[in-house]
Amino acid sequence: MQLTNHRASASGNTGVSFPKLESWNMLTKVVTIAAEVNKKRVLCRISLEILRDKFGHSDSKEEPMRSVALHRTAIQDAARKLIESSDYEEDGSVLIRARDL
Repeated sequence: MQLTNHRASASGNTGVSFPKLESWNMLTKVVTIAAEVNKKRVLCRISLEILRDKFGHSDSKEEPMRSVALHRTAIQDAARKLIESSDYEEDGSVLIRARDL
């Protein structure tokens, strides 16, 4: 996935969609899902700790991605709200925290 340093427009008219592009980083213990915002890619990240706390999964290697699949709507809704409110990290990604779910 290509990182795009993108900010939503001030009007909030963002046109956010979520292609089925996602990955698990075993080193950082973070799942990344992709969002498309006005035809640009924005990376949306959620930590293993948040997945465990909010959705209660085990520590198997497959479980973070299974948790994302099972709770895709809630995760995408949280990412969409962050994007629409222009709550971006310095690198242009959004970080989904416990309070966002």
